[in-house]
Parts: sequence; structure tokens; C-alpha cells
Amino acid sequence: MEQLALFAEAGQSKGLPVEYLEYFPGLIDESEGDELLDTFIREMPWEQKVRKMYTKEVVTPRLTAWFGDPEAYDYQSLGKSKPHSWTPELLRIKALVEPLAGIKFNCVLLNYYRDGNDSVAWHSDREDILGKNPVIASVSFGQVRSFDIRHKDDHSEKYSVRLEHGSLLMMKSGLQEHWEHRIAKSVKPMKPRINLTFRLIK
Repeated sequence: MEQLALFAEAGQSKGLPVEYLEYFPGLIDESEGDELLDTFIREMPWEQKVRKMYTKEVVTPRLTAWFGDPEAYDYQSLGKSKPHSWTPELLRIKALVEPLAGIKFNCVLLNYYRDGNDSVAWHSDREDILGKNPVIASVSFGQVRSFDIRHKDDHSEKYSVRLEHGSLLMMKSGLQEHWEHRIAKSVKPMKPRINLTFRLIK
């Protein structure tokens, strides 16, 4: 299979498994995207989580904020943290992605990557919370970053998608079961990026 490689300025690795991922560039135009990025950076109640990994506590290398319906508990805290109430901006984006996903989402996790040092390690989203074969809609603003995936059974099978300003990446049914994904750290200078992942918590 095609391995992670260089790809066009706008696009993805050759051979991307489209049965698991669908990319929509330009869901939101540049000027509105700029306004939303600025609003989110200034107004979101950002937090930096501390997680236990093996025997050590590790500070998460990005900031997060959790929004949604009152009954949509924070999947990362298993009910210990209630979501913030939807903002008008989040509801507008939610209304754009739901017809494309064919799903009514009840929550969104925002990730704020401040520079190239911020990242998320290889993982798959938890199906015990999201249900079997969940669909997740991921909307990006700001700095273009590479979204990498690799097959759980064969790490040499991997691909990458450039997540552009105002784009939507649909993570389809089966992706979390068979693949892991990440946003890697970068040695190149990186401007701020905010990512919204709309989810349906069962």
C-alpha cells in the first residue's frame, strides 16, 4: 500500500482509503474562517488537561474546550465534567456539517494547537463512549497541519491529509476500529490552529 509521502500543496497522500475518510476543502470561506479563528482563540474557555500515562502525569500538548447538549458528558472525564453551552458560532458550523454527515451531533471538542510544539499522539477515539463505528466531523481553522492515519494491524500502511483553513474532514464508520490518527509535532514554525470535532455521544 502507499506509504506516508509528500503530496500536493492542497490534498492528500496517494491511495487514501476514501471508504474511511472524506475531505471537503472550503466548507467555510477564508474571511469567515479568519473571524471564527480569532473569536475562538479569544473567547473559548481553554484548558490544558493533565493525563496519567503509566506511572507519570503528563500535560497534554494542546488546549481543549468542551461544548454540547447538557446530557453530553465529557467523554474524557467519564461524566465528571459537564459541557459548556453551545455558542452561536458553534451552532452555525454544526448546522453546516450535519447534513453532510447525516447525523445530529450532540457535542464538540475544540483543540487549540498554539504552535508546532502542540500535537496529539497516535490514537483512535473511544468506541465505548461514542458507540460502535462512530462518525466524527472535523473542521479546521488556521495553520495547515497534516492529519496522519496508520492501520492498527500494519503501521507501514499510512496516509496523510492536509487540513486546510475552513475545511471539513469526515471520519467515517470503521476508521476508529481499524485505524489510528495523529497531528504530529513540527520543527517548522507554525501559526495557531483550532480544530472542532463534532461527535454523537451515546
